[in-house]
Amino acid sequence: MLSQQQTGSVKVDKRVSAGGRTPSISGDMVLKIFFPQCCNRAESGLLVGRWISGHDSAVVLAVIHYPFIPGQVKQYIQQMQAQSGVELSVLGSWSLPKEGQEGMESFLRDLSTIFPQERWLQIKRQMGKTGFTCEILNRNQNGKVVQQDATKKKKKAKQKVEDVGGEKEEQQQEEEEEEEEEEKVIFVHYEQRKVMLSQLHPIENGVPDPKTEPPSELRQVFQTVARSQPLFFLDKYDDGPLKSTHWQSEGREASIIVELLKQASIPVCLLVGWLLSIWTWICNMRIFSLYPLRFLSSKLSTCVQVSYRTEHMRAISSVKRASGHTEFMRKANILVSFLVDVALGMLLISWLYRDDHISTLANTLVPAADHVAKELEELLQWLMGAPAGLKMNRALDQVLGRFFLYHIHLWISYIHLMSPFIEGILWYGGLSACLGLTFALSLLSDMIALLTFHIYCFYVYGARLYCLKIYGLSSLWRLFRGKKWNVLRQRVDSCSYDMDQLFIGTLLFTILLFLLPTTALYYLVFTLLRLVVVLVQGVLHLSVDFINSFPLFAVGLRVCRSYRLAEGVKFRVLCEEPGTALHLLMEINPLKCSTVVQTYRTPTYSCYPKDSWAALVKKLFVGELIYPWRHKTTKTD
Repeated sequence: MLSQQQTGSVKVDKRVSAGGRTPSISGDMVLKIFFPQCCNRAESGLLVGRWISGHDSAVVLAVIHYPFIPGQVKQYIQQMQAQSGVELSVLGSWSLPKEGQEGMESFLRDLSTIFPQERWLQIKRQMGKTGFTCEILNRNQNGKVVQQDATKKKKKAKQKVEDVGGEKEEQQQEEEEEEEEEEKVIFVHYEQRKVMLSQLHPIENGVPDPKTEPPSELRQVFQTVARSQPLFFLDKYDDGPLKSTHWQSEGREASIIVELLKQASIPVCLLVGWLLSIWTWICNMRIFSLYPLRFLSSKLSTCVQVSYRTEHMRAISSVKRASGHTEFMRKANILVSFLVDVALGMLLISWLYRDDHISTLANTLVPAADHVAKELEELLQWLMGAPAGLKMNRALDQVLGRFFLYHIHLWISYIHLMSPFIEGILWYGGLSACLGLTFALSLLSDMIALLTFHIYCFYVYGARLYCLKIYGLSSLWRLFRGKKWNVLRQRVDSCSYDMDQLFIGTLLFTILLFLLPTTALYYLVFTLLRLVVVLVQGVLHLSVDFINSFPLFAVGLRVCRSYRLAEGVKFRVLCEEPGTALHLLMEINPLKCSTVVQTYRTPTYSCYPKDSWAALVKKLFVGELIYPWRHKTTKTD
């Protein structure tokens, strides 16, 4: 296994299962040639590719077939270099012997003088063998070509062995020199289409990001293949003078549906952009900037979802091409999320407006509200008596009970006043689902907030009264102990009180302490009711947040075409034939699904708790108002 961060220090261990010797090759002594699998049976010709700067390796991108004119090859490479921005060059020659082409190898060897390179690779595939042989022609300072061959090393080895003597030692030394010569070049075979379409991601856990650090060898290989797309447009159906072999040499891969969608996307984006400009102009009117409307729009989930979808539509309706992979994935995730949201909304509409379900819901809603109000009345009557056998302060108990009962009667009157209009509200509100299921869920959350507004009022009344008594008791307890709170220094200091202050403080402390159980009981009951409502709204908010932020396109890409999102690569031995170089197969390791979700999750107006559980429990204990969901205008990743 080799991760993407390993560069020139490739180390290949060929383990022999039969118990033999385990030779190893360090990357500093090896020339690595990344060779596309589609070119394994290509006709003889020239190797076009790129030398990886800073590393002893080369990437082969295509094979230009014989016959060709060298001047046309040079012109073609210059054009491809200008279009792709990759430093392309002729790396060497490729020879696949065929009948009638006996002198082809020497002809291709002589081309090293026409295409001057510091290194000239002469790769040959022998008949009946899977592996390749490679000869490296180096050009010295005088411009002469010097071949790195095993014969010179063998002669030197023979001379040393003759001085020592012994035919067995000579034979063993020659075998070691031959093995060393074979392991001098490593062929790394890769699938060109997958490498071109894949995106190599940086590994976490403290590894430096390639945006700030120089790219690794493996990342340069991926970038070279991905940026060389213009080189792959030349196929066998072109009438040009050159023919080449690459992953699209049998014909370009394309889809009529995709091309039609590309052509139709431009006018659609212009239309959506024009509609969004009108919508933005309406929203920027002065009447909507007044405080009451601005305050309501910041609290209603429906208004927040409208602004969120407006921002999304403005992003995907831009006619500008995505500048990089991250922006492309963001637009694709937003588009797929929007389409799935609308599809789910249409399914909801088809259910609501079929078999008169809206009337059924409207007829069920008013009796349900009456039932909740009746249960609250019975609960208050229970609290005004002796709940669970507890002896309450009767005067305070009656005052609080009648106060809350009056609010319940007002709420029942309000529900019955609105009952004739509930069916119409549901009918027109259900149409919002055509904009997406998230709009329907946001509208449902707002309706729950309005229908349970009396419970929220009960909670606020009880919490304020309970908080007032808690802070009063804490302040009087400090007075009872001869302490006071220093506001300037934010600490408790000693203080001397006279007799009247101590008497009045002790009296008030006693009164508040004996009234605290009655207030705490009402606060506890209404806090529990409020938490039930908040839990229901929280589930709705989390559902909306999940639909808005979940990267459906990225997850689908990971499931269907896992090679598109690569975390790294792994190598396995492909061929070990005597007389040929070592051949490895490079396979892509896809990203984990959890990493895909974390990497491509769309930033949303999240509704996760902003406080820890300990902070929430502390607020509940001292009676502070809790808003367990984030403010809806706080954008989080």
